[in-house]
Amino acid sequence: MTTSGSRDFNLDVAEAIEEAYERIGLEVRTGYDAKTARRSMNLMFAEWANRGLNLWTVATGTTTVTQGTSQYTLAEDVVDLLDMVLRRSGTDYEMTRISRGDYLDFPNKTDQGRPSQFYFDRQIAPEITLWQTPENSTDQLVYYYVQRIEDVDTLTNTTAVPFRFYPCMVAGLAYYLAMKRAPDRVQMMKSIYEEEFQRAANEDEDKVPLMLTPSIRYLRV
Repeated sequence: MTTSGSRDFNLDVAEAIEEAYERIGLEVRTGYDAKTARRSMNLMFAEWANRGLNLWTVATGTTTVTQGTSQYTLAEDVVDLLDMVLRRSGTDYEMTRISRGDYLDFPNKTDQGRPSQFYFDRQIAPEITLWQTPENSTDQLVYYYVQRIEDVDTLTNTTAVPFRFYPCMVAGLAYYLAMKRAPDRVQMMKSIYEEEFQRAANEDEDKVPLMLTPSIRYLRV
């Protein structure tokens, strides 16, 4: 018997929507059926961000500081910061994340020096505030961050989701659609969704004896 030899199975948005509707005993019959499913898929991706760390959504970023400036706006796709260092002349210095209240307690916010702490304000346009205020314009902030999952815009899009999350994605979309179109199946779809999400999340962990989040810190002087 001959196998396919291929390992490139992918779901475009239309196929994922079709599968989800089939699971709740319905079909995609109108343009609105597809539109409401795309909206539900985007809402589900936002929910995934609230569930915590997915390794496949972790990205790295850099920002060059400006002397005398303590606040910096990051890209809108930054959902959360995991870790950050200050890079100076090829050496990385650990930076500690603090709360809004901790930052407000500093009496000398304008003092310049090598930043060692930061406050992350998770607004629509996220901002980081440094303490101390940078003393030069050459240091770089290097950070790991959780990146927002790309939106689903058209039926021909493929999703920015690794294949191991496909069962979870379809199960979750079926659950979201059931809440709107098949209330008698909501509990069953929710149970399947949670099971598939947990299975995918467990496989998304680092294969190490301890569960670790990515870290680029190593030096404090």
